[in-house]
Amino acid sequence: MVMKMVGVCSMGPLSWGRFKWPGITGIGVLYLLLLSTCLGQDTEDWQYDECKLSRSGPPATIVAIDEESPNGTLLVENMQINGVAEGPDRTISLSLRDNNGHWVILDASKQALYLNSTGRVLDRDPPSYIQSIVVQVQCTNELVGTVILHEVRIVVRDRNDNAPRFQQPTYYVAINELTPIGTTIFSGFWGKNGATDIDDGPNGQIEYTIQYNPNDPTANRTFDIPLTLFGSVILRERLNYEEITRYLVIIQANDRAPYPSDRRTATTTLTVDVLDGDDLGPMFLPCTLVGNTRDCSPITYRANILELTDPVSVKVNVTPPIQAVDQDRNIQPPSDRPGILYSILIGKPESYAEFFSLNRTTAELLLLKPIDRELYHRFDLVIKAEQDNGHPLPAFANLQIEVLDENNQAPYFLESSYHGYVSEASPVGTTIATNASLSAALSIIALDNDVEETRDPHLEFSLDSYSTIFSVSATGIRRYLTLLQPLDRETQDLYTFTVVASDGVQQSIPVTVTITVLDANDNTPAFANISYSVNLYTDVMPGETVLQLSAVDGDAGPNGQVTYRILAGDQGHFLIDNNTGIITVAAWVDLTVGRSYALTVEAMDNGPEPHRRSSITTVYIEVLPPNNQSPPRFPRQHYSLEISEAMRTGATLLNLQAMDRERDPISYIIQSGDPQRHFILQQMTGHLVLDKAVDREYLDHYTLVVTASDGHPDGTSTATVNIVVTDVNDNDPLFDSSLPVNLTVIEEQVHAYVGQVKATDPDLGSSGQVHYRLVNHQDLFSVNASGAIRTSAPLDREVKGHYDLIVEAGDGAVDPRRSRLTLSVTVLDVDDNSPIFTQPSYIISLPENSPKDTVILQLKAIDADLGSNLTYRIRIDKLDQEISQLFRVDPVTGELSTLKVLDYESLNDPEPTYTFTVEVLDTGGTMPPGLATISVKIMDMNDFPPVFTQSVYRGMVAPNAVKGTTVTMVMANDSDPMGTPAGLVRYKVDQEAYPYSASIFDVEEETGHVVTRVNLNEEPNLQFNLVVVAYDAGEPVKENRTLVEITVLQPSVIPVFTQEEYRFLPVSEKAPLGTRVGVIMAAAVNQTIIYSIIEGNEGGAFILNDTTGVISTAKFLDYETNASYVLKVEADSMGLVSSNFRAPSKTNTAKVMIDVRDENDHPPVFTKPLYIGGVTEDAKSFTSVLQVQALDKDTGNYSSMLYRLIIRPPAGKDSKDSKDGFVIEPYTGVVKTAIMYRNMRRSYFKFEVVATDNYGQGHSSKAEIVVSVVNQLDMQVVVSNVPPTVVEKNKDQLLSILERYVQDQIPGAKVVMETIGPHRYGDGMEQEDYSKSELMVYAIDPLTNRAVSRQELYKFLDGKLLDINKEFQSYLPPGGRILEIRTPEVVTSVKKAVQTVGYTEGALLALAVIIIICCAPAILIVIITYRQRQAECTKTARIQMALPTGKPGGGTANNLYEELGDNAIRTKHGGGGGGSLDETDRQRLISDFATRAIAAHRQCVANGGVLNNLPKSESSITFLSDENPLTIKNPIYHEDGTLSSPENLGRNRRRRDLLGNLTLPRKGLREPWFRLSSPGSDFGFGGYSGSDSGWGSGGGHRWTLPSRLHRREMYDALRRQVVMDPVQWEHELLKAEFKESKDAGLDSGFDRGLDSDLMGSPSQEPKLSVKEQARQFEQQARQEMRQMQGRDSRGSMSPDYLLSVFPESPHHQTWTHNVPVVQATEGPPSIIITQSDGGTPPPSHKPTPPVLRRFGANLTGSQCADDRFQVNLEVIPNPPSSPPPPPPPPPPPSFPPPPPPTSSPPPHQPSSSPLPPTLSNHTEKPTPPPPPPPPLPPPMSPSLLRPSTFVLPSISKAPTLRPVSLRPPPPPLPADPEPPRKELKGILKNIHNIAEIEKSVANMFSQIDQKQIPLKVSMKSRHSVDSTDSLDSLDAVIEGGAEGEREGGGGEKREGGGGDDAQPKQIQTKPNMDSIVEELEKRFPSQSTEL
Repeated sequence: MVMKMVGVCSMGPLSWGRFKWPGITGIGVLYLLLLSTCLGQDTEDWQYDECKLSRSGPPATIVAIDEESPNGTLLVENMQINGVAEGPDRTISLSLRDNNGHWVILDASKQALYLNSTGRVLDRDPPSYIQSIVVQVQCTNELVGTVILHEVRIVVRDRNDNAPRFQQPTYYVAINELTPIGTTIFSGFWGKNGATDIDDGPNGQIEYTIQYNPNDPTANRTFDIPLTLFGSVILRERLNYEEITRYLVIIQANDRAPYPSDRRTATTTLTVDVLDGDDLGPMFLPCTLVGNTRDCSPITYRANILELTDPVSVKVNVTPPIQAVDQDRNIQPPSDRPGILYSILIGKPESYAEFFSLNRTTAELLLLKPIDRELYHRFDLVIKAEQDNGHPLPAFANLQIEVLDENNQAPYFLESSYHGYVSEASPVGTTIATNASLSAALSIIALDNDVEETRDPHLEFSLDSYSTIFSVSATGIRRYLTLLQPLDRETQDLYTFTVVASDGVQQSIPVTVTITVLDANDNTPAFANISYSVNLYTDVMPGETVLQLSAVDGDAGPNGQVTYRILAGDQGHFLIDNNTGIITVAAWVDLTVGRSYALTVEAMDNGPEPHRRSSITTVYIEVLPPNNQSPPRFPRQHYSLEISEAMRTGATLLNLQAMDRERDPISYIIQSGDPQRHFILQQMTGHLVLDKAVDREYLDHYTLVVTASDGHPDGTSTATVNIVVTDVNDNDPLFDSSLPVNLTVIEEQVHAYVGQVKATDPDLGSSGQVHYRLVNHQDLFSVNASGAIRTSAPLDREVKGHYDLIVEAGDGAVDPRRSRLTLSVTVLDVDDNSPIFTQPSYIISLPENSPKDTVILQLKAIDADLGSNLTYRIRIDKLDQEISQLFRVDPVTGELSTLKVLDYESLNDPEPTYTFTVEVLDTGGTMPPGLATISVKIMDMNDFPPVFTQSVYRGMVAPNAVKGTTVTMVMANDSDPMGTPAGLVRYKVDQEAYPYSASIFDVEEETGHVVTRVNLNEEPNLQFNLVVVAYDAGEPVKENRTLVEITVLQPSVIPVFTQEEYRFLPVSEKAPLGTRVGVIMAAAVNQTIIYSIIEGNEGGAFILNDTTGVISTAKFLDYETNASYVLKVEADSMGLVSSNFRAPSKTNTAKVMIDVRDENDHPPVFTKPLYIGGVTEDAKSFTSVLQVQALDKDTGNYSSMLYRLIIRPPAGKDSKDSKDGFVIEPYTGVVKTAIMYRNMRRSYFKFEVVATDNYGQGHSSKAEIVVSVVNQLDMQVVVSNVPPTVVEKNKDQLLSILERYVQDQIPGAKVVMETIGPHRYGDGMEQEDYSKSELMVYAIDPLTNRAVSRQELYKFLDGKLLDINKEFQSYLPPGGRILEIRTPEVVTSVKKAVQTVGYTEGALLALAVIIIICCAPAILIVIITYRQRQAECTKTARIQMALPTGKPGGGTANNLYEELGDNAIRTKHGGGGGGSLDETDRQRLISDFATRAIAAHRQCVANGGVLNNLPKSESSITFLSDENPLTIKNPIYHEDGTLSSPENLGRNRRRRDLLGNLTLPRKGLREPWFRLSSPGSDFGFGGYSGSDSGWGSGGGHRWTLPSRLHRREMYDALRRQVVMDPVQWEHELLKAEFKESKDAGLDSGFDRGLDSDLMGSPSQEPKLSVKEQARQFEQQARQEMRQMQGRDSRGSMSPDYLLSVFPESPHHQTWTHNVPVVQATEGPPSIIITQSDGGTPPPSHKPTPPVLRRFGANLTGSQCADDRFQVNLEVIPNPPSSPPPPPPPPPPPSFPPPPPPTSSPPPHQPSSSPLPPTLSNHTEKPTPPPPPPPPLPPPMSPSLLRPSTFVLPSISKAPTLRPVSLRPPPPPLPADPEPPRKELKGILKNIHNIAEIEKSVANMFSQIDQKQIPLKVSMKSRHSVDSTDSLDSLDAVIEGGAEGEREGGGGEKREGGGGDDAQPKQIQTKPNMDSIVEELEKRFPSQSTEL
């Protein structure tokens, strides 16, 4: 072992060779340490490491396996124990310990553990419950003998191997059909009653779902389980017992295994029985259903009343009888089924109630008093049937009552007889005619003088006979006879009968009616035989008759006349008479023996040709030799006849006459065919006679062979007689007796088979056809043609269990014969009824201390089903466990008894009552149990008597005490519980103990006060004894007694008050404690008086000093609680009080009246914290919206309110600006509209109302008001069947009901009434019905402050219509209810209009939409192109007009900035040195301006949308460019009224960006600043006039400078919008200056550089129109631009020049401004000013170019040191949305001429001089008062109040821009070649008025941009700067610079004007900024716009 260890240590140094030695020293030290460790190590320690774990971590090994894992599953692959367990080098041995059940196998060699489950299963679930296996692996160290145990814990994981199991196979619940949706109907799965799963975790968690049931498809949508883990079944849809009475709900329980595919399920069935509820109203019978619905057709009952009928003697019969039944016929228990109440709802005439009434329960119509038919002919009533339980769905029916005339006259016929005609061929139903031609109907008229002739008398006609053949129509004045069955004239051709008319009381005289049946050719002539045989002898004579044929035709007239002819076979030997049918032998014929003939003879009638009938017969003739022994011969061989079986006997049927040639006597006999001897053939005459009656049913035909004999041999011949017996209806139908008559049927089944009947009738034809009908119970049973009987309605055995059903069988004859059979039908019972207790609830009084097992109630229940086995029990819930310990119910007898003795006093409840539910169920049935409620009230049994607190009571009384004086008080206590009768103590006087005392004194029954019964007048010192009895009200009554001793006092010891009543001054309710109220005083002889309050101070508000009588406040008073106090005080002597006695009397008691003075100590309290109202879009101004009310507990003025509104700025984009939107009546609180709200639907206003009491001088409180704007799209109409006046009277209550139902869905919703009016109907809703009303309402949601949608409001109200009607009944008359909830007609008419669009309109509309969609992009492209082009042209025109004169011709600028700044600007100043900027400074200025402009442009788009109506970029003074969009909005204001304000740049930052770190004198800045409103100058900052070439002359260059105006006065000017184009501006200035010059009498018309000769006189003023002057001005501008192109390209205001002018070095601060300041003539517009907000993104749309204003200054360089520079700034707001009218000429100024200057002016220049002289005699002119300004906008942001003024250096001379006609000739051009001219392009060539184009484009784009959403930015306030005094250091620097300039250049002269003398300096006054506004308003009065 040592060798091993050494080897291990020696391996260390060898391995170092693999490392690179970074440092010899460090590694060496490490090597020495390691070597020392190895050498010092104990070589024996490694033996103790055996059996230890080689791994790190916890000592125990934990593994997890699934349950049911197979045998041999690897548990632990390697235990990682140090050592070798097997082999020769074994150092350890391994074994298992605590291996319970031997579940683990150890493989020691591998240190592996395996599962041992041979023959068993590792099951984690019950019953095994193997959740984990713990074993110990024992390791024995073989080297040292130590043992180490290693724990192995095997966790058994659960598998989802068990399915859920329900505890019951099925579940049951019964619910009422009226159960609301969302109700939990079944919660039986909770706890252990549902499904269980023995798996663990999610595998054992159960969730329930409802599955589709193919046998009940509606169950899964009717019910739902929202909480699947709980399994509670709720109702999703409303139930209807009339449709479905049972649901079979399949409920699936599944576990919650992680993977749905692994989940296991189980199912059960929940049977849900629907119980009938009272959801349907009654219906009138008989009910005829409408289609397949359950609705009945309207029914009308009719009744007739004879006039003047006595109500007592008559009963009004109504047909059919009035009857109504409840449609809910199976409400359980039956005792809950409502009764029907009848009433008359309404009727006409309105006085119907005086004559008729309807019995409320029987519906019997009662006549109240006789009716006069002269007044009333008919009553039309509407009757109502309703349930007696208040159900809101009544039924209605009509009742028509006809008042009949008094029947005192008999009816009569107009004719004495009537004769009618009818054809025998007429069908059934034919009307009898009045003539033979059948052209008019026979009318029978009968009248009754009791009825008007024009009215139907309603007579009843009766026929004495033939009523089965003829009938009379039932109604009408004219009655008609109709045919009931076919006629046969041949049978009977005439009918005669009588008709009688009856009115029910009297009959008319009979009238005879004769009906003649007209013949129709309906019979064919018929021969008696088919053929005839005749023998002729040769000796027959010619003309002798051979045979006479006879054909009978039953018709009459020509139809019955028969004509004969021989058709064939006569061979010319025989003739026949056409009329008689006699065949004779022709005269010329000789007959030959043996010859035979066969004659075909035809018989034809003589009817109409198309309808003639005929028949033929054959006559066989045989010729014989002569023989005198021929037998007799019958004329016919065969005879046929029909006889009726009803024919009488003795009737002659046939006359059989044979002919004998020899005329021998002939005898006749019947040879055969009549065995029963029914016929007799008379021997001598040959008449065949009926001897016996025949029966067709026995034998229906006879064939008789008759013989005729002459007595000679062979003298016999025979003939055959065929007799057919016809049938008559002489047999009744006969029922088959073999079929059963005792039948059974199961109840509650429809169309159930009951039984079969069968009847036969031997008669023929219809007389033998049997028909069945039921005589009774037709509504329950039906029988078909085959005799099968079925139920037609469900039977209820509990209602009736047996029926005797009568079946009648009748044949089909006209007069049918009938027979009846009675069947016995027994209804078989099914279990369809729950047991029902005889009472739904029981209330029992149980005396306390009743012994155990006392029977206190006998329960009785009845089960209507048969064979029920009832079991009684108490329904025990978890909360009623105590009941089962107190009471029990015998399950068989139903006896309720006690289980223990109950003590009333031991119960905590003052009225102890036990309420529980008992149930009875049919143990063999399936119906739910019957329930009843039992309340057992424990009665107190008076255990204790009252006990007095003292045995003797004493009292004293004054000798003159009045009646009712309290002497003393007795008191008794009762130990019985308080509040019970046994514990209630009463007092009385024992009258028998001391009768006299009892007559004087009494005791109050309840309080025990002993009082005087009478006014006393007793002697002093008398003593009375009184016995007082105290008794309780228990059972039995217990009592106790005490003695009261009363002593009469001496009068001297009774004090006397000085007043009987004291009234003090009112005490303030704010009085502090102890405030003195007043003093009472009493006197007594030698007595010390003690005062006390005996009444009225129950609250302890006052305290009385018992010795001084001072009354003071003891508590704070509250007027609102108690406004006054009445105290009763008493004064007693000290001796009496010390003995604890009192002796009240008249003198020692007094009243003290104390009034409390109200103070204003309560604030008003609004009735609601939030008032919600609505207003329609079309509401007029000052329409009342709602009324607020604040209440104050104070009184008087302190409760008088003054209301006012606080309307704050809008807070949300959905709010509308509610400022001035509403007003409130200050004293009533009625909020009214102040504006119109059109097109503001779905908007709302939210503001506050303040109520201040004491008429606005006291406390205040606030409430919020929300008013939503609505229209009829948000409304619903509630239609009711009551007049509008009723709804108006009860509108508050009705609205509160509607509001409550809306609030069930939307908490806090407010329902608002819009209108109440009559019901409108008909086309266009133009007709009004004031018997009904329409209430238009809408609802407002407090969460959204908007109206609830019309559809949702309809759902909320219509879904609860039944409940709403129930609550409405309290406020509406009987029968009043809501008929419907409908949409307003305005909405429906719009929908209809939309729906009426046909296919053509729809196609056109679609085509229009397609065109618009396709053209929209093109239109947009055109607009954008035009917009860009217009802006570019406008920009180009303005830039060209403003280009500097020195523009090089070499090239045009690539962009605006290049054009303005890239070209150098050269000028001379400061001693003639040219000043120029280096490229860095110039680029810095240009870059700064460009960056700011581009940044402003980029900010114009926010959130992807174009921002509209916003301030422009930071550049306030800028040229037109693409960076300055067009706009028509005022840039200073946002939509919300806030001011634009720059937030990102301060004032100093802007100065540095513009001018650098420049400091100029203050004075030099202030002077040009106050030149702003000087006469003759436009809106600017100073004016300086020098030579004509100065900038003040208008010829200077233009430049772009960022500038801001931040002064309040400046803002007043800026707020007015002005729009002018430069031409119009120039024109107006020229006209104004002409006018000023003319009025002032001056020769020159301009202040700056105009020639006096040109402008001196009015005659020289050109007479040009505005358009001509504009054109002239444009030509002048073009000419000057061409001249400027040849000059120096560097303008006078280039950025490098500006920076060179304003350096920070002192060199640039040496200017002097000592030249007199004069008014400068204004030049053309040179700088464009716009407003912007640095913190607000500019708009992205192109603005309308603002007006060009002129900003002039005369600046000089070194040569012109006296020149000053001025900048005239004017901010031009945007133009209005519509082009304003052109400005009128400014009014002529009334300024006086200016005073002469301090120095003499230069001489006046001649008119030919090219340069006009400067004006020197001008001074400041007074400004006339301006017109009143319009209302100012909100205060301007302080950021706009900061001045931003700058001074520009002098520039080179430039000619003034003026009309050509007034301009001096230009100086000669330089010799350099003229650069190429810059021509105007596009529309600029034809521009005459830029302003018009600008306005047009602006208006066009305003229409495009109106729909953009503006971004509203709130501006932050800044410190304001005063207009003049707050000018900062810049002004001081300017002033200093001015002084330096005066010092250095004061001697220089100004250029121009032709003069060398400098003009003297003119000091101007400092006008305020109001003059600026006035000047602007004066100049542009029509352009001012109010914001």
